[in-house]
This record gives sequence, structure tokens and C-alpha cells, in this order.
Amino acid sequence: MDSQALDALTKHEQILRYIESLKLGSRISVRKIAKNMEVSEGTAYRAIKEAENQGLVSTKERIGTVRVEKKLRQNIDKLTFAEVVNMVDGQVLGGSKGLHKTLHKFVIGAMEQDAMMRYVEAGSLLIVGNRNGAHFLALEQGAGVLITGGFDTSAEVKALADQLDLPIISSSYDTFTVASMINRAIYDRLIKKKIMLVEDILASGASLFALKSNSTLRDWQRLSEDTGHNRFPVVDEWNRIIGVVTSKDMVGAHSLQTVDKLMTRNPLTVTPQTSVASAAHMMVWEGIELLPVVDANRKMLGVLNRSDVLKAMQYIQKQPQNGETFEDLIWSVLEEARDENGALYFQGVITPQMTNHLGTVSEGVLTTLMTKAAYRVVQEHRKGGDLVMDNMSTYFVKPLQIDSKIEIRPTIIEVSRKFGKIDIEIFHAGALVSKAMLTAQVI
Repeated sequence: MDSQALDALTKHEQILRYIESLKLGSRISVRKIAKNMEVSEGTAYRAIKEAENQGLVSTKERIGTVRVEKKLRQNIDKLTFAEVVNMVDGQVLGGSKGLHKTLHKFVIGAMEQDAMMRYVEAGSLLIVGNRNGAHFLALEQGAGVLITGGFDTSAEVKALADQLDLPIISSSYDTFTVASMINRAIYDRLIKKKIMLVEDILASGASLFALKSNSTLRDWQRLSEDTGHNRFPVVDEWNRIIGVVTSKDMVGAHSLQTVDKLMTRNPLTVTPQTSVASAAHMMVWEGIELLPVVDANRKMLGVLNRSDVLKAMQYIQKQPQNGETFEDLIWSVLEEARDENGALYFQGVITPQMTNHLGTVSEGVLTTLMTKAAYRVVQEHRKGGDLVMDNMSTYFVKPLQIDSKIEIRPTIIEVSRKFGKIDIEIFHAGALVSKAMLTAQVI
């Protein structure tokens, strides 16, 4: 980075750039950063904490703060050895410098040693008991080792782990429990991976079209002709967002009038970590076409418009299911059906997992079922689009037992371009057991 660009950054941002430039595995301390960057220890501490929030560094017990590989959302389903240690309440016996490394699969060593080694490869984690020979061979293959049952290992194995920077971890849990914990963590990450964030659809390296506070109507017209857009964010000299200006604001303006007198101040903004669904809801609710994307210092990173968000929402709908949420599991017991008039309804059987401590169906489960039924019938009616709930009034008439056969009958009262009203009823043995009125915004 040239000195002119560096001068435009705050001390906080300069420290973050410095940390990002360090090699993976480098040790970082407040005193060292303060000395190298010629800042106070307080400034260095705050920057290191921000770097930790961004995933650039990780603080580990008995090791300190270390520069680690930033976990990309594409690799969110991959765990690091450090995360495994925390998950299984483990103790690091050796190879602590390799805790930042990611593992792409784990192998349970419940077979003869020769057969076991066929499945062990670099970047994997061998889960095994107190078998020193297997520990040694796994490290030679480039794999980490997790010893279950709280057992230790030999000094030779620990020395090899330190030499290769491959962690060897001991946990008091048994093999089945450890494997279940890791599998659950990976499964949860697959669900997170499915949730699309603003940073996933923000074009990297795209030109940022923005006006300065002293830009005039002529500058707006020139930029509008060059880009084909008529809405632009307005930034100050530090690229921080201060307003938004649209073609409506420019009506009747003098050719030399500056945009700071015409713009809408303190506009709504989102961060890269905002979900696309939240951004879409904000746009619909506020009736706006443009959302600036800013970082923690309100510096502009890009803009979102409605077409970006709608394309992303359509893309999400086409993606395969990577991991089922509780909502998906609850809804999976129902199947679609049609009555004699062709109206869509849903039928299924109440499972034990849906009940509360009294043995009757949880009210939250019934609310989820009615909400999903309402969304499904509106999607069929509109042929696309998503709903965000606005209000729901629910009445629970009778309790439902396990193994009860139910029918959910949603009825559309009204669906406009922006809003929908749906009446939902749940029946058991011909009797009404629950009823709700739901209003939602259509995205």
C-alpha cells in the first residue's frame, strides 16, 4: 500500500492491515503491536480485539494470541483443531502451533492399525484410544490425533507433534460422544452456510459509484449517464456515508447546487454480516431502493439495490438443503393434499418430539406449522416470493396428544403486491384445535 493511501487510514485500520499481513502462526501481543506501530497500548488492544472478531487472530490458553487463517464462508463447514479442543474440553498434549489448521474429515480408529491407516490422510483427525503406534503413524501421514478416554501418549509422539505442528489432543469423553459432538458442529455449520449474507452478494472489486458532499447537479447528471443509475450514496472525504441522493431530490435543483443541501441524511445502512432476508425486509418496509453497505467505521464498501436482493432470494430457493433446521424437521412430518375443490391443505401425525412436558403438543410447534402452511399457500398463489411475518394472532382451542392425525387448512383472505393476510385452521377428528390469523410482508 502506498504512503498516501496509508495516511488516509486511521491508526486502528493501519494496525488491522498490519495484522493481516503477518504470517499464519505469528504470535501477537499488545506491547509488540504498540511498539511496532508506534501507538498506545489501549489502541493496540482495541485493534487486536477487532481482529479477533474478524477471525484474523485467535487467543488460546497457554499460547497467547496467534495470527490464524480467516475462515471463509465457503469453508464455514470446516473446523479448526482449536475449535475441536474447545468442543470436547480437550487438553493439548503436543503440536499446539498447528491449532489454527483446519480439518476436512475425521476418522474413528476402531479397526486394526493397518486398516486404519488406509483412511488417514493429511488434514484429517484420527479419533482413537490409547494406541501409541496409531498416534505416531497418523502424525506421519499429516493428520491430527484426538485421544479419547482421557489417556496420555508417549514422549516420542508429543515430540513428533511439536516438530510437525500437528495437534495431539486428549479428551475424557468416549469415542462415540466425541464423534457425535464434532458431527453436530459440522451439521450446524452447514445450516449457517445456507444463510446468505450481504457479503455473499456484494460484488468484490466492483466500482463504487458515489458523490461527495460538494458534488453538484451536473456531477449527478454525469454520473447517472455513465452508470445508468439515478440513486447514489453521498460520502465525506474519508469515504464515510453521510447521505443518499435520488432523482426525486434533484427535481427543481439549480445546476450548481451541492448535493449536501438536497440529500437524505443519516440513511439506513447494512453491514456485510447482515442477512439478505433482513436487508430485503428493510427495503420493503421502508420503501427504499438502495441500501449502502458499510464497515464498522461507517466507511462505504458498496451498495445493494432491490434487483440484487431479489436475485439472491431466488438463488437461495434453488439451493439444495445442506442441513435441516428444527423448523424443517417439524414440517417434514406433513404432506400436501387437495380437497374436492382443489384447495391445498396439509396432513400428518404428531410425533413425540413435538410435545411438551405434559405430553401434549407444544404451542410453539403448532405456531410453526401454521406459519409454514401460510407461507406455502401464498407461494403457490403468487408463484414465487418470500414472506416476512408482520403479525400473528393465535387461538389454541383444544390440546393435542401424541400420534394425533391433523389437517392444516390455510385460506388466503387477501394478497396484494406487498402484503398478505391468511387464515389458518388445524383440525383433529373433524374438530377445530387451533386457529390463527397471520399478516405478512411479501418480498
